[in-house]
Amino acid sequence: MHWRDVPFNQGVLQVRYPLQQGGVLGEPKTAKGRRQIDLPLLSVEALQRHRSQQPKDRMEAGVSWVDSDFVFTNAVGKYIDPDNLRHRSFGPLLRRAGLPQIRFNDLRHTAATLLIRLDTKPKIVQELLGHSQIGVTMDVYSHILPTMQREAMNNLDKLLRA
Repeated sequence: MHWRDVPFNQGVLQVRYPLQQGGVLGEPKTAKGRRQIDLPLLSVEALQRHRSQQPKDRMEAGVSWVDSDFVFTNAVGKYIDPDNLRHRSFGPLLRRAGLPQIRFNDLRHTAATLLIRLDTKPKIVQELLGHSQIGVTMDVYSHILPTMQREAMNNLDKLLRA
């Protein structure tokens, strides 16, 4: 993701070209993969703080800095190697927070699960994730539906008894 894909004044990010193996920008897997995602204010604020830090990182790197315009970079401005991200940053962060070791992609699953638990319409979750069909979203996240089904039936019961 490039900084030009994060118009702060709109509170969104544009998903245009996913980073693929070897730091190559590619096309999304499906047409739905190219999308705009509304961000919570907390995320916008975190991105703004991160952006204000990057000039300091650039100065520290000196002539080694590569001006890639990537939002998240390594110490010299290049894309972050996924293995380095997992082992040097993400894993230690999880340990410090006392959280279980999970795959980086599990963050995406966690966000979707939380949104569904918050009664976000599955169609919205599908659009956020960039799934081409609602069936993909529902199949992947069907593990949380049994408790939601009980809640729905309890709510229906209350409505019918009123």
